Amino acid sequence: MVTVRFIDGSESECKAGTPVADVLKEHLDKKTFKKTVAARVDGTVVDLSTPLKDSGAPVEVEPITLDSKEGLAIYRHSTAHVLAQAVRSLYKGVKLGIGPVIEDGFYYDFDVSRPFTPEDLLKIEKKMKEIVKGNAPIAREELGKDEALRLFRELDEPYKVELIDEIEGDTVSVYRQADFVDLCRGPHLPSTGRIRAFKLLSIAGAYWRGDENRKMLQRIYGTAFPEKAELDDYVKRIEEAKRRDHRRLGRELDLFSMNDDVGAGLVLWHPDGAAVRSVIEEFWKREHARHDYSLIYTPHIAKLDMWKTSGHWEFYRENLYSPMDVEGQDYIVKPMNCPFHIQIYKSRIRSYRDLPIRYAELGTVYRYERSGVLHGLLRVRGFTQDDAHIYLTPSQLEDEIQEILKFTLYILRSFGFNEYDIYLSTRPEKYVGTIENWEKAEGALKSALVAEGLEFYIDPGEGVFYGPKIDIKIKDVLGRAWQCSTIQVDFNLPERFDVTYRDERGQAVQSIMIHRALMGSLERFFGCLIEHYAGAFPVWLAPVQAAVLSVTEKNEGYAASVYRRIREAGFRVELDTRNETLGYKIREARLRRIPYMVVVGDK
Repeated sequence: MVTVRFIDGSESECKAGTPVADVLKEHLDKKTFKKTVAARVDGTVVDLSTPLKDSGAPVEVEPITLDSKEGLAIYRHSTAHVLAQAVRSLYKGVKLGIGPVIEDGFYYDFDVSRPFTPEDLLKIEKKMKEIVKGNAPIAREELGKDEALRLFRELDEPYKVELIDEIEGDTVSVYRQADFVDLCRGPHLPSTGRIRAFKLLSIAGAYWRGDENRKMLQRIYGTAFPEKAELDDYVKRIEEAKRRDHRRLGRELDLFSMNDDVGAGLVLWHPDGAAVRSVIEEFWKREHARHDYSLIYTPHIAKLDMWKTSGHWEFYRENLYSPMDVEGQDYIVKPMNCPFHIQIYKSRIRSYRDLPIRYAELGTVYRYERSGVLHGLLRVRGFTQDDAHIYLTPSQLEDEIQEILKFTLYILRSFGFNEYDIYLSTRPEKYVGTIENWEKAEGALKSALVAEGLEFYIDPGEGVFYGPKIDIKIKDVLGRAWQCSTIQVDFNLPERFDVTYRDERGQAVQSIMIHRALMGSLERFFGCLIEHYAGAFPVWLAPVQAAVLSVTEKNEGYAASVYRRIREAGFRVELDTRNETLGYKIREARLRRIPYMVVVGDK
């Protein structure tokens, strides 16, 4: 017999070998059991069909239900297997890649003879519904590695063979449903019939294992929800997100563009987009002056040696552009602004009385991103950071972080972002500096967050190698999170560049340095703004704040005088006296999201 202990503290007994499902069915009410998709047995997540073993001690059993994040992931992963089964049954010669769960859904990669089309998605969805209706049991099997290799070689699945070769240990697990088998750790739903609502969303190309030197596979994205109403709501949100897509609106509103003649990931700011950027920059500069920052400007290239000293060449080489020869010296375009700011700080001896020193720059940097991850303004190769570096003493650290937090939230709220998630990222496995300094810095970051009354999450081990950090993810009108603001404490660069100040005794003491970005990159922030407002910016940000529209030719003179008065008052205004109907002019101004239309006629 096996003693089973449940999370509510109650216990029961069952025969060894009893499936987890049978034990939970006896213990849970019908509603909860119906939502149960897997279980946690002594801390390990398992299928409901897993037999309980007699270990001589009570076995702790906890249900995993669909209304938990873990349960929903299992549900979606099983749907991904149904997708793979459908594709394999519809297309001859298809070879399976991987099919993980992602945020809001799943995907599966396929090696097929031709790219999938939207018509294919409809056909695959129909087949998936047939599979779900068949309600085939999903069964786990443990195989020896040699047996698994033979199985997938017979199935002509080279990608699965490659994965099995890399698995440590002597056994692997596979899951079968009807005539379909896939390599998988699991767990899964008990049967395909448990899947209720799903939808295939899109198709994309994806290199196998993310390696651009490997074959390009076809990736199908999908999502699944326990109830159709949830799926319908999600699809509506997806459609709304498409309507707000900054890439589409950027073209329609003539805000920015990118083209192959210039190069992927490099942004061309058109007049209206540049007008918004100019407003953002002027606001940024004004507020930084008000908060005692000194504005600086630095070059776009520098000697390679400086990037070797900073550690960027060692730690981030894959994201740096190749050196260029300048009179026998190697230079690279800058990936960061911080070493330049350090050189300005070090241009003379600093006293503790001078600190804190705050340098701020709208500095344009360049980083190599693979073409497959470039995404409009959100992931580019050249971008401008609203960067600042602050040099201070240890005793000033907590107060300074608190002031930065206030400043950051003021900036974000000014742009209409009032919801956000805050994360405190702590020391990773590989780090520089002493544990004592890390603990002081983490404590200062935490204390500042508490003092400001801000809720935050601890993100263990996710600090950068040179120090802990606070990340603020803003939420847009659709509730989507965007990583923009960051506050980072750095022990690495002050040590590498010997950044010091003179203390009360005249001794050189290593300065503490804070990296800080309020908006992140202007490109990403502008993309967030476009999607947040669906291109209809508030009046203070709108590229054109008002359009003066004449009704007839007779009104052109007066319309021009009204236009001049508005322009001289400092507003961004346009004059439209074209020989078009008033309705046409109004419609065009509305499509351009111009906040005000001033109609000038005889009356």
